[in-house]
Amino acid sequence: MQVAAMLTGLHPQTLRKYEKVGLVSPIRLNTLRLYSEEDIALCRMIRRLVDEMGLNLAGVEMALKLQQKLSELKNQVERGGAANPERHLTLIDEMLQMLSGE
Repeated sequence: MQVAAMLTGLHPQTLRKYEKVGLVSPIRLNTLRLYSEEDIALCRMIRRLVDEMGLNLAGVEMALKLQQKLSELKNQVERGGAANPERHLTLIDEMLQMLSGE
């Protein structure tokens, strides 16, 4: 957990809180928590949403669900599930960029 805290810039207690509310799910081996690269990226995104955008954890949860749904929609559009896929993809990419901070 200390390594994850250093990589994310978050206090270990904050990481525990994120886990407790279900925002991140590191692998647990007894008392040891193992954070994947995806977990680290997710924690960084959560930190940005809280610190820079002022969201509370309920807002973060909603933003993460929105990002997941947008990603699913993007995949559907890429497979030809929309009448105007280029326009839809552009809008979806813009929204995903807003959420990920890229």
